[in-house]
Formats: sequence, C-alpha cells, structure tokens
Amino acid sequence: MRLVLLLILSATLVRAQKQPLILEKTIPLPEVQGRIDHMSLDSQGQRLFVSALGNNTVEVLDLKEGKRIHTISGVQEPQGVLYVASTNRLYVASSKDGTVKVFAGPSWRLLKNIEFGGDADNLRYDSSRQHVYVGYGSGALGELDAEGQKVAEIPVGSHPESFQLERNGPRLYVNLPKSRRIAVVDREKHSILARWSTGLSLANYAMTLDEPDHRLFVVTRYPAQLLAFDIDSGKIIQTLPAVGDCDDVFFDSVRKRIYAIGGEGAISVFGQQDPNHYTEIVRIPTIKGARTGFFAADLARLFVAVRRQGSSPAAIRVFKTAP
Repeated sequence: MRLVLLLILSATLVRAQKQPLILEKTIPLPEVQGRIDHMSLDSQGQRLFVSALGNNTVEVLDLKEGKRIHTISGVQEPQGVLYVASTNRLYVASSKDGTVKVFAGPSWRLLKNIEFGGDADNLRYDSSRQHVYVGYGSGALGELDAEGQKVAEIPVGSHPESFQLERNGPRLYVNLPKSRRIAVVDREKHSILARWSTGLSLANYAMTLDEPDHRLFVVTRYPAQLLAFDIDSGKIIQTLPAVGDCDDVFFDSVRKRIYAIGGEGAISVFGQQDPNHYTEIVRIPTIKGARTGFFAADLARLFVAVRRQGSSPAAIRVFKTAP
C-alpha cells in the first residue's frame, strides 16, 4: 500500500512539474458582485489593482498578505486600471460615465476627473514620454500628459478594445472588433499608418505583443482563435484554435509562451517553437466567466479574475509559472 501511495504521489508531482502554470493561492473578494474587468500591478509595493466593474469599485490587494486592503468606490463601471509607479498614481477608466479618474497613492485620494464622453476602456502607459493612453467612445484614443492634461485625440474609426505600444518604436496597435481590423497608429504623428484585417474571424478583443520577434497576437471569439501577425508585413502567419470568450492575453517573453484567458472556463497556453510556429501546450481549467487577468513578468505570476458564483465569493486566482 505504501509503495502504491508513493507511486501515485510521484506521478502527481511529475504532472504538476509539466504544467506551465500552477495554482499557488486564491485571494477572496467578499461582497464583490458581478463582472470583473482589467487589472494593474504595483510590483515594488506588491499591490494588485482590480476593476470590479459590476461592483462599481476598484479593489486593492496586498499580494504578500494575500488579502484585500482597500476599496475605491465612486467609480461607475470601471473597465481599465493603470498604476504608474514613478508618480504613485492610479488611473481608472469608467465605461458608464466615460471618465478617467486619477487617484494618489497610498491614500487613493481623488486628484483629477477627466471626461471623455463615453465608454472609457483600456489604459496603457508610455514610460518614455510619461503619457497615458485611453481607448474610449465610438472610436478614439485619448492621450494624457504626466499632469493628466489632454494633449491629443487619435480617431480610429470604431470603439478600441485592447491596444499595445511598442517600447522601441512609435507604433501602437489597436483592436477594432466592430470593423474586424487592427489599426496601426503612429503615436508621435497621431496618424493611422495601416489597417490590418482579421479576415473571417470576429470579435478581436484581446491582444499582446512580442516586439523583439516582431509578432502581434490577437485572440478572436468567433471562431475562438489565436492569430499571429507579422508586424512588418501585417500578414497573419499562423492561426490556431484557442479558448472561447477570451478577453485578456499575455506574452511571457522569458518562457516564450502565450497565456489566453477565456470565459469558457480555461487558460490556453501556447508555446513558441520559433517566431513563425506556435502550438497550444495545454488548456488549464478555471471557471466559467473567468476571462480577464494580468501577467506580472517580474513576479512570474498570472492573476485570473473569478466572479462570484452562487455562495462562492469572487476571487483572484494566482498562478505561478513553471519552467
């Protein structure tokens, strides 16, 4: 009997070691109701910021303690959240009133309320210029300077979802699901350089960028696919089946993996053989409706949002990456 137990334990350990993501812990979010949207991270302070859209709050979590330490209320359907470490400021984009609110840490006192007219969504930071970008309305990107002043508006034609900025170049890539296209924007000239088609694939919400290898990854919902684009040519070099209802996808540059989080109830993990070839390694079960998250490269952790299910509270599941 002892030998059998040892063999079972050994087999379990081998399977765990082969898993690219291992569930490390779960951080509960009691009283948080409804849909949970995007997240941001304070790496140095080990704080995770969670847009609890259906709860009209932003939840601040202490990752070391594994618990919620603060709730920011007074935000209407927050979608995007962005923490800027250099200024210790938190930006929150709200869909219902179309505002971006700026809070000062660690008290999270409201400093500024910037109006964009409607459906303020994803937020991104350009560290070289210290500018913040927000997608909003029926088709534009707003640009804010370090003081939170509007400095530019870039029309893109339809509502922008996820978008990614180059670190070593001026381009910005924007998902436009209503038009089944990706807009390539020159953020210095505030102009559109190109529009790439997703072909027959619909609902291109999630996006991530591998800039060194010149690859852009977009996950569509109809059908559920991963599209790998060559950013030099704008052409799709590979298409692979992916988890359904994906809203967030991340590229792990150290392990050359892609993590696509799907509301179907799983994480699709893809591995890179070379910049032209990718394969799905595994689908890791989560829970239905869990489709947003955040990948912290410096912590080697993937955070996945789980909404409240009956008597089970909302939570953030923390996955540790394996070699």
